[in-house]
Amino acid sequence: MKLRDELPADHRLAQVYRWGAAFCGLVLLVFGCLGFADRLSPFGTDGDRIAGLSTNGVLSLTSVVVGLLLIGGGIVGGNIASTLNMVIGALFLVSGFAHLFILDRSANFLDFGMTNVLFSFVMGLLILTFGMYGRVSSRLPHDNPYWRRRHADEAAHLTVAGSLPSAGTPGALDAAEPK
Repeated sequence: MKLRDELPADHRLAQVYRWGAAFCGLVLLVFGCLGFADRLSPFGTDGDRIAGLSTNGVLSLTSVVVGLLLIGGGIVGGNIASTLNMVIGALFLVSGFAHLFILDRSANFLDFGMTNVLFSFVMGLLILTFGMYGRVSSRLPHDNPYWRRRHADEAAHLTVAGSLPSAGTPGALDAAEPK
């Protein structure tokens, strides 16, 4: 099974992954561009602020690169956007914890402040939620492609019995939804 075949292109979950990645990427891209517009020093830790967050040139560059990655994932969509959202969301959370420990130390070369740490946690959870939406739950519906993959034998049995349409049928995943 190929990754691109796991989630049909017209499935409604693909829109959540796509728009979530694009929205979060746009926020990061705007933040990074505002930092470049202010001509910040690359490794300055003098407390320059953009949109309430302390920043420097390297943090602006990182924000632009991550923002472009998320927007690119939004353009590609599907499982790639979902997986990218989960990875970047997890990295934001790890970054928040790491910077929490190095606040007011010389290792804080990205000039993180407490507001940056909180932003990192909130943005990480938001991006992670967009990536995990419809993939991770204890009660996924039986027409969900991720449930089908985890319960292949039962899904095959239900498809043969006629309870579920086959996974390759266009619109098949929406056909089994309760109206």
